[in-house]
Amino acid sequence: MRRPILATIILTGLVLPLLALPQQPKAPAPQQRPPAQAEDQEITTMKFPVDLVSVVFSVLNRRQKFVTDLRQEDFKVAEDNVAQKITNFSRETDLPLRIGLLLDTSNSIRDRLKFEKEAAVDFLYNVMRRRQDYAFLMTFDNEPSFIQDFTDDVGQLTEVIQKQRAGGATALYDAIWISARHRLANPPLPTGSNPSIRRILVVISDGEDTLPSEHSRSEAIEMAQRADVSVYTISTSTDWMSVTGTKPQKYHFTEGDKVLQTIADETGGRAFFPYRIDDLAQSFADIGTELRSQYSLAYVPTNRDPDGKFRTIKIKSTRSGLNVRARKGYFAPRPPKPASE
Repeated sequence: MRRPILATIILTGLVLPLLALPQQPKAPAPQQRPPAQAEDQEITTMKFPVDLVSVVFSVLNRRQKFVTDLRQEDFKVAEDNVAQKITNFSRETDLPLRIGLLLDTSNSIRDRLKFEKEAAVDFLYNVMRRRQDYAFLMTFDNEPSFIQDFTDDVGQLTEVIQKQRAGGATALYDAIWISARHRLANPPLPTGSNPSIRRILVVISDGEDTLPSEHSRSEAIEMAQRADVSVYTISTSTDWMSVTGTKPQKYHFTEGDKVLQTIADETGGRAFFPYRIDDLAQSFADIGTELRSQYSLAYVPTNRDPDGKFRTIKIKSTRSGLNVRARKGYFAPRPPKPASE
């Protein structure tokens, strides 16, 4: 997306959700959890005004098909129920992807780990493009571990995925928090004049946080929102399935399923509940299609107060029968701390 040069912003490609994030420490080596002190660092606040809020979103019709031919005048946006003026608009059909793949390897999914690994590999082969899209692998059981840092080599990712084994509890929320903070907040950017990218997490899990994590569900969602990350979740639970005829039908969402749905909804992603490996192909195709069928708009918020509060965003289409899927909002920058004496 092309943005005008603003006098108050001297850093290109910087959008609001990242303003509250600090400069990231050097990435930890694979299979190491980021040091605890890195997670406790104070979040700093930029000292220049915020000029743009940028939102990537998808539009579906009543048949749940993506609509890709809309224009700026087909949308209205409000922040905290106050109408905003759209200043930038584009169809983001081919943005480079920065993908975090989070693989649940806890003991609770031991009998479904093969399913998870095949799901992960299928997704990467369906979505990633060499030298344009980059992904990393994190596993989580008792604690999250970075197994493979950002790479565009699907073969390399496949090799490390196939080596994973199950055991331990489930630190799901920590995995989301750490991935958003320590990888997707500052991923490798494309070369050239346009640094725009699409940040996503794909979480393959039963949705149960059994450790529990050091971070809460709300904290994990907040960090994803601050880093402008959309979370796509794929449930490995089949407890709620009933096979009638040739097609499985769901009759109940587990608590873990509800968690996965909430995380996806709050971050502008999507939750999937496949039953068989054969059913995954359509789920992955849907994720890939959505990532290539999105819009982006930006506006100058009428509320410029750096109060650190969460502000809701609501995008509506002026055309009837259309549903807009976007993140629920963003966090304003925190007020600057008083200068130390």
